[in-house]
Amino acid sequence: MAKKKKKSKGLKRRRLENLLAGQANMAPPANQGVFNSLNNLLPKGRNEQFLLGLAVGGIAAYVLSDEQIRGKLFKGAIQAYSSVMGGLAEMKEQMADLAAEVEAEQGAA
Repeated sequence: MAKKKKKSKGLKRRRLENLLAGQANMAPPANQGVFNSLNNLLPKGRNEQFLLGLAVGGIAAYVLSDEQIRGKLFKGAIQAYSSVMGGLAEMKEQMADLAAEVEAEQGAA
C-alpha cells in the first residue's frame, strides 16, 4: 500500500529557499559603506543639487538670522548637551560602584 502525501500547510522548502536567496541579493554590497544608501535619496543632476543646496542654504540663513529662532536652537542644543553629559556622568558613577563591589567581593573571598 502506497503512503499518502501530506499537504503542506506552510511554504515549501524550495520556495522558501528561493525567497531567502532573493532577499540575500537585495542586500547592498559590503564594500559600499554605511552611507551608500543616502546616495539614492540625494538628487543626481547638477541642477537638482544646486536647487537643493539653494533651499538648504536659504533655510539655514533664515533660521540663523532670526534672533528668537537662533536663541531657541542654541538653548535646545545646550540642554541636549547637558543631558548627554549628565547621562555619561551617571554611567561613570555606576561603573565605579560596580568596580568597588567586585573589589569588595574579591577581598572577602
